[in-house]
Amino acid sequence: MTDHPDTVHLPENVAAGQELYVFADGCYEPVSSEGGWAFVVHRDDAEVACGFGGVKDTANNTTELIALLEAVTWINANATEEAAVVWSDSAYAVKGCNQWRHIWKNNGWKKISANAKARSRTIANPDLWKAIDGQLSRNRLLTIAWCKGHSGLAGNERADELAERGRLSLRGKGTR
Repeated sequence: MTDHPDTVHLPENVAAGQELYVFADGCYEPVSSEGGWAFVVHRDDAEVACGFGGVKDTANNTTELIALLEAVTWINANATEEAAVVWSDSAYAVKGCNQWRHIWKNNGWKKISANAKARSRTIANPDLWKAIDGQLSRNRLLTIAWCKGHSGLAGNERADELAERGRLSLRGKGTR
């Protein structure tokens, strides 16, 4: 028996429940410095919403963070009373949300290092991290989790596809 294309296959260590599952992904093309972001929302094994877009003059980690921010913003606007898991294949985004942002925030959004000079360096993408922190701080029912990319996970593959569509959409707007 084959699954419906929209069926969500969760990582093996996750039990399916009544939660909202959101997959966020970014993409980046170094030659053009263009990227894309996307999120896909699943409830009861069906896609119920998605969003995507393109970004000029960007970097890979930036598009991953934009995707995560857009996903969390959507949840806060549309599903505030629901437990939700946002899945990302970016270790940077997941570790940043779950570990580093609390340290950075307490340190005035600066890096912490044993080197005293390094303490004054700002983190990469501080405005995005501040916005993500603001959204995550509003909703205690949100969890940010890592999933392996390009592994056949339907929601992640769909988000990857939409992120690429977002990147390619820039070409129709007078860019290279």
